[in-house]
Order: sequence, then C-alpha cells, then structure tokens
Amino acid sequence: MSTSSTPKKAATKAKTTKTPVTPAVDTSLADVRGQLRVVIERVSPELDGGRFPIKAIPGDVITVEADIFADGHDYVSARLLYQAPHEKHWHEGPMHKLENDRWTGSFTVEQLGRYHYTIEAWVDHIGSWQHELDLKVRDGQHVISELQAGAVLTEGMAHRAGVQEGNTPDQAELYRVAKLFRDEAGYDEAVSIALSDQFHEWAELYPERQHPTRYSTNLGVEVDRERAGFSTWYCLFPRSAAREEGKHGTFKDVEKLLPRLAGMGFDVLYLPPIHPIGTAHRKGKNNSVTCLPGEPGVPYGIGSAEGGHDAIHAELGTVDDFKHLIEICKNYGIEVAMDLAIQCSPDHPWAIEHPEWFKKRPDGSIQYAENPPKKYQDIYPVYFETEDWRNLWLELKRVLLVWASWGVKIVRVDNPHTKPFGFWEWIIAEVKKEHPDMLFLSEAFTRPKVMQQLAKAGYAHSYTYYTWRTTKAELTEYMTELTSGEMRYYFRPNFWPTTHDINPYILQSGHEPQFLIRYFLAATLSSNYGIYGPSFELMEHVPNPGKEEYLNSEKYEIKLWDWDKTNKLTYLITLVNRIRRENAALQQTNNLTFCRIDDDQILAYLKTTDSNRLLIVVNLDGYNRRSGMVQVPIWQLGIDNNQPYTVHDLITGARYTWTGEWNYVELDPYMLPMHLFRIEI
Repeated sequence: MSTSSTPKKAATKAKTTKTPVTPAVDTSLADVRGQLRVVIERVSPELDGGRFPIKAIPGDVITVEADIFADGHDYVSARLLYQAPHEKHWHEGPMHKLENDRWTGSFTVEQLGRYHYTIEAWVDHIGSWQHELDLKVRDGQHVISELQAGAVLTEGMAHRAGVQEGNTPDQAELYRVAKLFRDEAGYDEAVSIALSDQFHEWAELYPERQHPTRYSTNLGVEVDRERAGFSTWYCLFPRSAAREEGKHGTFKDVEKLLPRLAGMGFDVLYLPPIHPIGTAHRKGKNNSVTCLPGEPGVPYGIGSAEGGHDAIHAELGTVDDFKHLIEICKNYGIEVAMDLAIQCSPDHPWAIEHPEWFKKRPDGSIQYAENPPKKYQDIYPVYFETEDWRNLWLELKRVLLVWASWGVKIVRVDNPHTKPFGFWEWIIAEVKKEHPDMLFLSEAFTRPKVMQQLAKAGYAHSYTYYTWRTTKAELTEYMTELTSGEMRYYFRPNFWPTTHDINPYILQSGHEPQFLIRYFLAATLSSNYGIYGPSFELMEHVPNPGKEEYLNSEKYEIKLWDWDKTNKLTYLITLVNRIRRENAALQQTNNLTFCRIDDDQILAYLKTTDSNRLLIVVNLDGYNRRSGMVQVPIWQLGIDNNQPYTVHDLITGARYTWTGEWNYVELDPYMLPMHLFRIEI
C-alpha cells in the first residue's frame, strides 16, 4: 500500500484577509492647544513610559534630563517639578541647558514613600527680550522702543513678586525699573539694568509662564530606608544553632550567636522558614523520599496541625520567643529577615480549609510541586489562577501584616518569579501603605526580563547572576549592565557567593583562595551582599555529584556547626565589613569605574564618593601569582600627572607612593589575592 505525499484539498475555503487601513491623522482643532510651542521628550529616568517608579534612599539626589526645545529662535525656560509623598503642592527647581537642547535639573529625596516629578517648560519671552536687546546695543542701535516693551514684561514680574510672600522689596524695585524703562531721560541706566545679572536673576525668580507645556506624565521615585541601599546579610537555619550533637536549635540559641555575628559586621540575619513543618511526604536526608524517624523535614514544607505561615515551629520556640529574638537583635544593630515561601505542606491549614487555592489533577488529587526533573512531593504550590484569587491575595497580605506586627521589616521571597507580577505589585504596595519601611528581597534566579520586572514591581533588593559570573569579561559585562544602563535606576543587586540552595562549581574544590576571591568581589562590587552563614565561613564545598548542590544539605537535616572556629576567611569577612562601614564609597553600587590592566585574570575598579576614593584590585586566578600595570584614572580624581599620591591598603595597612596613571601591582593568591587601596593625596 502506497501513501501519497500530496496534501488533501482543504474542505473549507480559506478566508481572505485584508490589510488594515491606517487611519488618517485627525486634523480637527477640537483638542489642539495651538499656543503651545515647547516640546518635552526623551525624559530620563523614565521606566516604561512612567509605568514604574525608579528607586532611591533618603539623601539621594535625583538628576533628571530631557530634550526641551521650541520653534524659532526664542529662548526657552524649564522647571523640574517634584512632589513629596502625601503632598498636594509641587516644589520646583531650575533646569539648565547642557548641549543640543538637552536640559538637566535635580532634587533631593528625604522622606520614605513615593515621590513624583515632572517637567514644565515655556517660551521665555523675558530672556528672549534681554538677549535681543543685548545684540542691538552691541550693534550701536538705539533701543527706546525695546525698553518700552521691556517695561510691560517688568511690570508682570513686579506683580508676580508681590504674589510671593516676602518679596515686597523686589516688587517695589521692579516697578521702579519699569518706570525707568519708559523714561528716556534715564536711558543709560535703563540699558545697564536691563542687561544686568540682577535683571536676569529677577527673570528667573518671577518668570512669565505664558502657555507652558507640561510633560504628559508624572513620574515616580520610590524611596526606601537606608538599609535598602547598604546591607550585609547572614543566613542561618535556627534549628542548627545549638552547640550539642543531636539537639534541635531554638531562638534562644540564636540569641547566643548574636555577639559573634555583630562582631563580624552583619546587620541582617536572614532565617529560612520558621513555621511548622508538615509530615505528609516529608523528605529525608539528601532529598530522600523516605524520611527516617527523627528526621526534621524541610522547612519549606510549610504547615501542619500546629498552623501555617502565621505560626512558629514549636521546637524553635514560641511567638514571644521570636519577638524577643527580634528585640535582642536590635541591641546589636541587626534586623531579622523572614523567608516568604508561598507553598504548603499537604498538612497546611490552607490545604484543608481552602482546597480551591490549589491545582487539582484529573483524579481530584492536588498536584505537588515540580521543577522537572526535580520533584517536591512534600509541597503543594499555590494556584494563583484560582477563581478565589481575591481571598488568596488578602490572606497573604494578612500573613505579612502579622509578621510586621512581630517586628519583621525585611522579607526574603522564595521563587517570586513563579507568582504573578500583578500580585507582587499589589501586595508590596499594600503592605508599604501601613509599613513604609518594609523591604523585600527577590530570590529569582531566572530569565533577565522576569527578574527585572519583579524589581520594577517593588522589590527593594534582587538576587543576581553574580554566583555564576566568574571571569573578568563576565564580571565587567555584568557590572556594566547593572550600573550603567537603565537597570541602575530600579534594580538593586544583592550579591551572594553561595546560598543554601546553590553550591557553585567554582567553589566545589574547597580551595581557600577561591572562597576569599568570591567573597571579596561580592562585598566590594555591591553595596548589598550576603553569605550562607557557617557553611560559607567554614568553606563547606562537597557537592551532590554533578550538581550545584550540597551533599548532606542543611535543608534536609540539622547541622552541628563549630561556632567558635575562625580562619582566614572569617578574619577577612570581619575586616572587610568594618572597612565597608568606614568607607562611603563601598556603600553604593553604581559608583563604579573599571580600570585598565592588561591581564585577563586581574580585575581593577574604582569606587568613589566626593571625599572617599578606593582602588580595588583582585587576582581572579586562585592558583597563580599575577602582576601588571594598572591604569589609575587620575584625571577623574583631580590628581596631576606628576603629583605623587598615596595608596593605603586597608586590608594589610601597607602604604605605597605612586605617581601618574600607570603603576605596578602584584598579587599572590596564597597570601592575599586582593588590594583594597584608599587613595590619599
């Protein structure tokens, strides 16, 4: 039997499609404001047409630029308008012309919450008049008629000066000048005043805003508290805080560790979920589907008969014990961050009371979580497409407000990229209405645009690809993307060399210099960074074969850590954290300039503020001594080419005198694979 390759004739006639006709331009005058002459466009920063706010912390200066121009040769004036949270009136500041019709202005944010800003511009008839008058006077022309026209403009300024409280002296003087402009006997004095800096200053103070153009969008700035811009995180499982083999740790045990963590310079203590753990399908050691008697289960399998996301695992302590831990942490300058994992054990009260919040298989059973080929039989994912989504959202908001009532103001969110963007935008805004100091960290290791959208939706911090950026080229490209492109306005990176989920290949050898390098880069490239606690300090590295995971992972068992042990890495962590606190240049991320050094294994970069200038050099080769000539951008630092300057290594205390751009560095990874120079003149 043969088969034909000729397709059968379609049973129905194909539909004919027509190319849509582009509608004609509406030329009616009904909605045209024909007297507007100024154009405002290409405003920066502006995210997605103003859909999302940029981010800042109190004290930040927001610099705004725009293309502003009009037809003809008239001068243009522009003002930057800004509005603090909950204010109904607008403040305004000047905008100045840069080049090619590009303008700039700035304002400083001081309060938490949402600021707004926009631009207003108009044809500057006073400035145009003054400019034309100057040209005619220089040409020797008699300008009596022009001064008479200026008198009308000056009277307008006088009127506006009288409206502004406290400017009565200016009003009187401007009326005098207007009268002088009409008096031919005072011609020379009139011309002198008309062309003076004083007259220009009056024009700036009391401008004639005839037919102003207002930018079509009010743009936003979300101002978070200072810890959004600068923080140092330490992750530990409280059940592993005990100092005895086989003992379940408690919040009281965590309190005993606080002097050590504070002494090392950490200010955020991040705890994985501390809720009751389910027993149904509980996982055993190394993610085994068989849980042996006495095995504690995975903290991410949240919920049991004891409660769910608003309850505390009994073996850790009570709610009052947790509140006490939060208060004790404050005494050490440390905040507690909780982990929001929106998922449930089959034993969770939600699974029993709200089965409609979970996706069901055809046989009626609830689908457990999967990330093929991984299976999480002990977890039910929440189904955000449920018909009852409103009540689901409200319940999650209630949980966060309960945490806030305990004193928690930082939330690390597990896998936010598997939940709707609209949900995050709503719940973060809702929680911040009551707690404007709340901060959210997005743990989303996924596609770039998804991570960026979560940041736009309101996350104060974001995990990053730093864990996998290991070469000079990769680090340079990634940091340039984070600090020089649009992401610098809204994406605050939080660098982690490892996490309790990720044991990266570069550290699986356990080679000490590699741990030093990866730690140091995280702590100096980003103003926000964190470590997976005692595991990282003690350089735990044995992998689950072939995977970026730990063998005998703490997620599945209680660990006994040697909390008294110190090594070269713990010493470096303590020292660098102190240096970070003492040097403002390390408390920002976007103040980064890469320096040239012709070795693909040495990374050099400059981080500066007005008074703090740091040059950082790192040998990325953990096995070999490296050297080279580094180019210091002295022109950026105000240093003359023949002027000696001191570079003070804040790690070793050594000082070197350098001259000019090019200077020699050498780094042995078995001693210290980095320099942290403070440039002193």
